[in-house]
Amino acid sequence: LDSLDRRYLRALIEHYGGGPAGVETIAYAIAEARDAVEDVIEPYLMQQGFIQRTPRGRVACGKAYLHLGLKAPAAPQGQAGLFGEE
Repeated sequence: LDSLDRRYLRALIEHYGGGPAGVETIAYAIAEARDAVEDVIEPYLMQQGFIQRTPRGRVACGKAYLHLGLKAPAAPQGQAGLFGEE
């Protein structure tokens, strides 16, 4: 990842708790144009599994935390997995 990709991930994780955060908010936090964020930064990060685009905003995946040397947040207590496993 280049420095712009890392700035994006750091802003999403450190300023917005890993998300969800809107593209406008992230663009403002890293001082980049929204178009640059959507067209240049995000496609690669999504393709490589660092972020996900959800209806509520962008969310950092576990791989992003690992890449930055940070501990990923634990899943909420009492919430079952997709197929009911803990």
